[in-house]
Formats: sequence, structure tokens, C-alpha cells
Amino acid sequence: MSYLLLLLALSFAVSAVGWIYFIYFFSIGYGFAISTLSLASAIIFRDVITIPAVILFAVLFIYGIRLAMYLLLRERRSSSYKKILYQPENTTKKPLVAMFMIWISCALLYVGQVSPATFYLHNLAMGESVNGVWMWIGAIVAALGVAIEIVADAQKSAAKKINAHRFVDTGLYRLVRCPNYFGEVLMWTGSYVIMFGAAATLWQWVIATLGYVGIVYVMFSGARRLELRQVETYGSDPEFQSYIKRTPLILPFVPIYSVAKHTWLKG
Repeated sequence: MSYLLLLLALSFAVSAVGWIYFIYFFSIGYGFAISTLSLASAIIFRDVITIPAVILFAVLFIYGIRLAMYLLLRERRSSSYKKILYQPENTTKKPLVAMFMIWISCALLYVGQVSPATFYLHNLAMGESVNGVWMWIGAIVAALGVAIEIVADAQKSAAKKINAHRFVDTGLYRLVRCPNYFGEVLMWTGSYVIMFGAAATLWQWVIATLGYVGIVYVMFSGARRLELRQVETYGSDPEFQSYIKRTPLILPFVPIYSVAKHTWLKG
């Protein structure tokens, strides 16, 4: 249990950047927390760490650093992103109790997300009969998810250089409207499936499941916000209307074309 408390303390410390600006709890605080927790887990269980675990932690570390640095640079360079980031609902001072609740929720969520591989290695160290096949599957799926995110971001950047005022419907965006969110869901799904080979206890399953469900909710909430912004920007474009009617929102080949009306996804 001491290793879990250490990870939680690290998660609180890193995500505390949100006290500088509210949104940082969910953005750069998120990225740096995932990197910190994955590195810390690898160090804590260095004596029993396996090759697929190293791969997974490396994937999560790179993902977190890349996300945090991307958001920091985007905030400095993009006026349109600044407009979204500093809109009134985000800059309004939040009650102290609400800030503490958000901080606690984020810190717990980030530990839950990284916990499957951590539980696997802890149980391995305790002599439990873990199944390494699931660790390999998880590492490969997570790596694929990050690769999809990187490709999607590159394709969007290239498309916007050609026409900054048009929605993107090329490359991975032909399959799904939010391929970067899909990539992240895939990455965390890879992390979560490790639990099937971790010889996990009930409380370990609860923590990991809450972390997984929580981040999937966040991704769909983010996709909803993006959908609303795109409809506001491109809604009068017949090509855009055709595009959103034939292209799933976040999961390829799954006919979910809109979540705009699902106000329970409002983050």
C-alpha cells in the first residue's frame, strides 16, 4: 500500500499546477502527472520490471511529456487556442472547496489510470501468478494508441497549413472525427487490459476500473466540446454536414455520430 500512497502524493504534487490556473488541472498537470507516475512506478518496481512493462511505462512517459509540452507551446503560439483556454467560464474564480475537490479528483484519477501496470508489478513482486501475455498485449495496444495520436495531430497540422479555415477530413479523419481522442482511449484500454493478467484483488480492480471509466468519460466529454465548437464554426457548410453524418465521432466503425445532446457529458 505504501507504493500507492507514494504515487498519490506525487500525483497531488504535480497536478497542483492547476492552482496556477484552473484548466491546468486537466491539461499540463495531467500530462506531467502521467509522465511522473509512470517513471515513478518503473523506479519503484525496478527489481521485477519486465520488458513489456518498460515499453508501457516509456509509452506513457512520452505521451505525458509530449502532451504537456504541446499544450504549453500551443498556449504561447495559438491565438485561437488562447481564446478557448481563457474563455469566461474558465477564468471565473472558482470556490476554494470546488478547487480542492477538482484537485483531489484529478490526482486520484491519474493514479487510477496508471495503476494496472503498477498492480501487475506489485503482485509479481509478491509472488502472485501473473500472466505476462496480458502485459505484452497492453503495451502493444497502448503504443498503437499513442502512434495514432501522433499521426492524427500531424495530419491535422498539415491540413490546416493548406486551409486553416476548413475542417479536417483527410487521413485518419476519414475514419473518425476525433482520431486523437480515439488514440487516447485505445492507449488507456491497452493499459487497462493488463488487469486481466495481474492476479488483481478486488480493490485493485476497483481502482483501475474507476481510472479507466473516468478517462473514457473525459475523452467523450472532450469530443462533445469539440463537436459543439465545430458545429458553431462549420455548421452552415454542406460538406461539413455530409461529413458528420457519415463519420463516427470518436470510435471508428461504431455509429455514434453525435453526443451534443448528452448534457451529462458536460465536463
